[in-house]
Amino acid sequence: MGERRDTTAPPLVIAHRGYSAVAPENTLAAFEAALRAGADVVETDLRPAADGQVVLVHDAEVDATTDGRGPVGGLTAADLAHLDAGSWFSGAYRGQRLPLLADLLDLLAEHPGARLLLELKEVWTPEQVAAVLRQVHRARAADRVVLQSFELLTLRRVRDQAPRVRLAVLVDDLPADAAARARVLRRDLGVVACNPGAAALVTRPGLVADLHGAGLQVWPWTVDAPALWEHVVGLGVDGVITNRPDGLRGWLEARRPRDERPADPSALLLTALAQRSRADRGGCPPPVPVPVPALRSA
Repeated sequence: MGERRDTTAPPLVIAHRGYSAVAPENTLAAFEAALRAGADVVETDLRPAADGQVVLVHDAEVDATTDGRGPVGGLTAADLAHLDAGSWFSGAYRGQRLPLLADLLDLLAEHPGARLLLELKEVWTPEQVAAVLRQVHRARAADRVVLQSFELLTLRRVRDQAPRVRLAVLVDDLPADAAARARVLRRDLGVVACNPGAAALVTRPGLVADLHGAGLQVWPWTVDAPALWEHVVGLGVDGVITNRPDGLRGWLEARRPRDERPADPSALLLTALAQRSRADRGGCPPPVPVPVPALRSA
């Protein structure tokens, strides 16, 4: 992720706030679900808590996705750890908490092929940026992480402290001279990707080719409908940020030539059941325990 992509390969499946269509966004349940659904990359939002801890939450206030109230920046990690971040989505997720970045990095270590796209929300101070970088380096995850932001000042502060960490710039839209500006960002900040809203690629389909010409990859957000998947993949994007990683994964697999597709899982299951039946008539395989990721203490 961040290197020049093989254009014959399908784009990366990037799970927006985890698998946020089936689990509460930016929780360990959503991240685990995304990885099990076949996402290549988990995308999430980072904000600093009052005590400098790095918390995974989208909004500036906790009101929308927890049972608490108030700004994230006005609460400590200990305060945040007591909030229920799952019940708003479904009673089945009651007790899910707002994770720390360290929690997600722990989960990443359990999935060797997975990668992270971490959005730094709003402007971060150099000290706040340093807290993120310490966590990433401590987990030895720098080669599996891309940091992105709408704020160029925040990206510059990352670049000043960690020149080798890969960066992406988020944009709602781009001006007519997008390619020229992208080249400047690549030269000055070492940005590896420019990630526009999907609407920009509908109104300006030549944007992907322009950004590729500037040496940048393109990962549009947030693309959930098959008609839009068809459009952006047809333009040659390098990744797709979606709330439906399983749907996108299946849609991409269905487009592959039959001789390149993985073995049909239903056929494999029937074969396995037949073998089991021959070996143990009437027996049922024992249930497979599903590990539940643990949150770090604040």
